[in-house]
Parts: sequence; structure tokens; C-alpha cells
Amino acid sequence: MPTNRTFTMIKPDAVADGHSGAIIQQIESAGYKIVAIKKVLLTKEQAGQFYAIHKERPFFESLCNYMTSNVIIPMVLEKGNAVQDFRTFIGSTNPELAEAGTIRKQFAKSMEANAIHGSDSDENAEIEGKFFFSEKELEQRL
Repeated sequence: MPTNRTFTMIKPDAVADGHSGAIIQQIESAGYKIVAIKKVLLTKEQAGQFYAIHKERPFFESLCNYMTSNVIIPMVLEKGNAVQDFRTFIGSTNPELAEAGTIRKQFAKSMEANAIHGSDSDENAEIEGKFFFSEKELEQRL
């Protein structure tokens, strides 16, 4: 059964380009409630842990370097059918294929610098959210 929470993070390129506020505004305007939010500068070790599933892939090192190049803004969001609906809302990983009006169509530069992450399953949303936020932070209501 789908949960009502998902995990997202605004990526270094979008933060550096000053798009964080616009992205957060669109997320809230679409009816997502922000349960937890913070700014984080990932270390190489943290990036490697978060993306461990890709460790054997040729882009792993580049991905870790990119994700540590500037702060990110991780968030846990709440809304009905949060995971699937949010992935549709942000658009295709490849911004050239993203639907008009999606976050990635508006703000992404490339497949790697694609402005925002969205969890791909309820299970991963929980794992990813707990990577960045404590239980206490996830119980808060902002």
C-alpha cells in the first residue's frame, strides 16, 4: 500500500543557481506538505553511502563529486500517493524528455545536473529520509 510520504532533495546545481525558493514554492503549491527540511553539504563519504547502490557504475565517482559540489536541500514530503505522484510532478530524469511544466523541464541542465531527486519507491523514500533526518525530525510538523 502506498505511503503518504516521499523523499526529495534539491540538488547542488539548482541550489547554486538560486532555484531553491521557486522549487519549494512549486512543491507546496502542488499540495505537498514539508515534514522535514534542511541544508546539507555532503562529504564524499556521505555521498558514497547515499549512492552506494551505484558504486560499481562508471558514473559513481562523478556523481559523488557533483553531489558534494554545493549544498543540497533534502526534504521529506507528505501527500496522498506521494512517491508516484511526486515522480510524475518532477518529470523525467532526462530533462529533454520531461513534460512541460515539470521541475526538471524548468530547472535541469542535464541528466546528472537534473535539479531534484525523487524517491522511486515507498521503501526507498523511508530509507532516504532516514539517511538525512532523525526520527525526532521526522515527527515534527512544520
